[in-house]
Amino acid sequence: MNKIIAIVAGIVAACILATGMFAAGMLAGGLIGASNAEPVIGFSEQIDPSQDATAPSGETTPEDSQPRTEDAAPNPQIDPPPAPSEDLDELFEPFWQTWEIVVESYVDQPVDQEAMMRGAINGMLDALGDQHTSYMNPDQFQQANAPLDGSYEGIGAWVDPNQDYLTIVSPMAGSPAEKAGLLPGDKVIAVDGEDMTGVDGNVVIRHVLGPAGTDVTLTIARKGTEPFDVTITRATIIIPSIEYRMLEDENIGYIQLMQFAGDSNQELRAAITDLLSHNPDGLILDLRNNGGGYLSSAVEVASEFLPKGEVVLYEEYGDGRREMYDALSGGLATEIPLVILVNEGTASASEIVAGALQDHERAPLVGTTTFGKGSVQNWIELVNNQGAVRVTIARWLTPNERQIHEIGLTPDYMLAVVPQSAIDEGFDIETLDIDPENIVILSDEDIQNGVDPQLEKAIEVLKRLVK
Repeated sequence: MNKIIAIVAGIVAACILATGMFAAGMLAGGLIGASNAEPVIGFSEQIDPSQDATAPSGETTPEDSQPRTEDAAPNPQIDPPPAPSEDLDELFEPFWQTWEIVVESYVDQPVDQEAMMRGAINGMLDALGDQHTSYMNPDQFQQANAPLDGSYEGIGAWVDPNQDYLTIVSPMAGSPAEKAGLLPGDKVIAVDGEDMTGVDGNVVIRHVLGPAGTDVTLTIARKGTEPFDVTITRATIIIPSIEYRMLEDENIGYIQLMQFAGDSNQELRAAITDLLSHNPDGLILDLRNNGGGYLSSAVEVASEFLPKGEVVLYEEYGDGRREMYDALSGGLATEIPLVILVNEGTASASEIVAGALQDHERAPLVGTTTFGKGSVQNWIELVNNQGAVRVTIARWLTPNERQIHEIGLTPDYMLAVVPQSAIDEGFDIETLDIDPENIVILSDEDIQNGVDPQLEKAIEVLKRLVK
């Protein structure tokens, strides 16, 4: 399903809450933002940097969970590879022969052997055909270890750098990217007029980054429209984790979870505690445009709504081995009626939470099909400070053993929202492959007034659950 169907969920959320929204790397991607003029890359398999890097993700106390034994941490301890066999030596003879030919005969001397080495690693990993298995040079690896908290200078969008073009996963509500109309699934095909065809996504990010107050012009490819330019003024982006409030007219507690950072669950517990003090009939958890974050945080968040011991997810490895994460003890909202809002900016860690609550029939999903990031990557630092390789080591499954990678979660109540302005610009809603009855078209006035049909639908569904 085309990723454009999540068109205005973040926009209306911004109009309602007037806050910044975070959607983490998402599909293992990156934030178009900067701290000290450096891009920040966030991956769903990161563990909280405040924890021991060798501790299993999701583990709070040993008796409270059963996480997998091998964690997808940035710096895992691995055994040295076995000594090369004669067969391997023979296999690599053409490689070394090519290397020597280039080093000795290439016209522009001397050749950059370090760049050749990195290019060879990239080519080896590209041959696997997995967009999430990749090489990170030293700068990219340093960025990948950056925390998911803080403020950044940029356009305020989470992106996937591993597609054919840098792809928007989700703009942050209230950000320059959202105000400029960027949507999940948009592809950046040029920056300031420079063609980005064949350019590594992390390099494209560097082109997009820049000081607050400066402009950048992106050429966007969007399904259903001709490529178009959009000029965005960069800004300082503040990234909160939680926004919440009582929907007083409905006696419903509303929680917008914007990221799965190290302190997200503490903020969530505070929000739930406050909302429950108002004795609400139910809760709505908004995961729209939440692209993920720390796996440990996802397990903690799911545990707030599930009884201890319920399966949150499985991780399945290539050798058939399967490890289980289960819910921790002490959840604050394990029985109150609950509905979850999702869209195609809902990815990775947020899909873990939504999938677990849907499978356990704890909460129905309202919105559009989620992004579909269901693989787990391990980061292995290379010797001599030469960066790291990021290797897909497993795929995660929902408690009912659903495989959602590149498929996504299908909501129980499908409802897409499309701005009239997108249609006026040539977007064809038939490309959504959604029943027209489940598509709402919003005028510019509707958007400015904070009209949110998906939230209205969630309220309607929750009222039925309460009855």
